[in-house]
Amino acid sequence: MNRLFGRGKPKEPGPSLNDCIVGVDARATNIDEKIAKLETELRKYREQMSKMREGPAKNSVKQKALRVLKQKKAYEQQSESLRNQSFNMEQANYAAQSLKDTQATVAAMKDGVKQMKTEYKKINIDQIEDIQDDMADMFEQADEVQEALGRTYGMPEVDDDDLQAELDALGDEMALDDDSSYLDDVVKAPEAPSREPGADSIVPGKTSTGIETDEFGLPKIPTSLKTT
Repeated sequence: MNRLFGRGKPKEPGPSLNDCIVGVDARATNIDEKIAKLETELRKYREQMSKMREGPAKNSVKQKALRVLKQKKAYEQQSESLRNQSFNMEQANYAAQSLKDTQATVAAMKDGVKQMKTEYKKINIDQIEDIQDDMADMFEQADEVQEALGRTYGMPEVDDDDLQAELDALGDEMALDDDSSYLDDVVKAPEAPSREPGADSIVPGKTSTGIETDEFGLPKIPTSLKTT
């Protein structure tokens, strides 16, 4: 059969939605550019008509403006139709991509569940519970060892009330030791005199009889008597 009729050519894949969207958007953009040019031409005709009087010349410009306006309306309809087509294709493309993402997510979740089941089979729950029980026993034994090491020996038995009373009394003694108010009187007491009483009132000099006196008011010993 292939020899008689020949082998058909393989079908080429059709354009994707993305390609179609790009093409439609390009056509809509081209039409929008034409609309902008027509608006500029229409604005020029309106300015001319505003400066012209009624008559054949103004009517001629008016006919040109109407023709441009009709073209502008037709292009606007085409642009709107293309924009709607582009929007619909974008929605379809989004839905298709969402389905692909969902399929990929489901496949990944299935693989994850399979891996979890495989790894879960390697775990023995009874062994984990036994390990937890052994750890609890070890911690309990460690507490018992610490408690045993912290025991005291040879301590006299003292009543708790007596200990409390002694502690309160010790606090009162410490409060008395900290009280330094008795030193205030010592600080306020006058300093000891550096000279003998009455010395300030005595001025060294001579008595009324002409005898020299020292700083204490006593007669000075002559020098001749000191050497002898």
